[in-house]
Amino acid sequence: MKTVGSYLKEARLKKRFSLSKVEDETKIKKEFIESLENNDWQTLPDFAVVLGFVKNIAKFLDLNEKQMAAILRRDYPPKDLSVNPKPDVVNKFIWSPKITFVVGISLVLLLVFSYLGYQYKKFVSPPSLEITEPKEGEVVRSRNVWVLGKTDQDVVLKVNNQPVLVEDEGQFKTEIQIYEGTTEIVVKAVSRSGKETTLKRTIRPEL
Repeated sequence: MKTVGSYLKEARLKKRFSLSKVEDETKIKKEFIESLENNDWQTLPDFAVVLGFVKNIAKFLDLNEKQMAAILRRDYPPKDLSVNPKPDVVNKFIWSPKITFVVGISLVLLLVFSYLGYQYKKFVSPPSLEITEPKEGEVVRSRNVWVLGKTDQDVVLKVNNQPVLVEDEGQFKTEIQIYEGTTEIVVKAVSRSGKETTLKRTIRPEL
């Protein structure tokens, strides 16, 4: 009595198709095709998957699909026989709306926490401070000296204990008077949290 595997193999060889040819056309692994032809149920998946294999191969080989399905039902072993329950199918990752939602929420939370962390670090850290003029050790020949620099926007700034206005981008510029014996300019920036940064510039008055 001919089996479903015999029919499939006979039709394949009659058309002179290799296992690789059938694999390429049906997208069924040639190991499964060979197992079907040899009725090797131990290496095949469950009945529903095998039935799909048989119909697909039968259609490609111009065999009667219904007849091949009927022969498969006759040949397929009982359920209590140990048969490989799962096909050798590679799991494919599918991007779903749920994943998009989760990723979107995660990115938003990451941005929020990053911003809060940045603001907290900025709040508890001493303010930045830079003096561009005068230079260290600069010779001063006038009683009025311009002090320029940059700091954080929301600080209280003083130059030699005189309050100085800080511009929107942190730039500051003020003119102070130099008295006899003044050899140092002290710039102090105090943040909202009370942290302070102090820079000093030594000058050489030649009045």
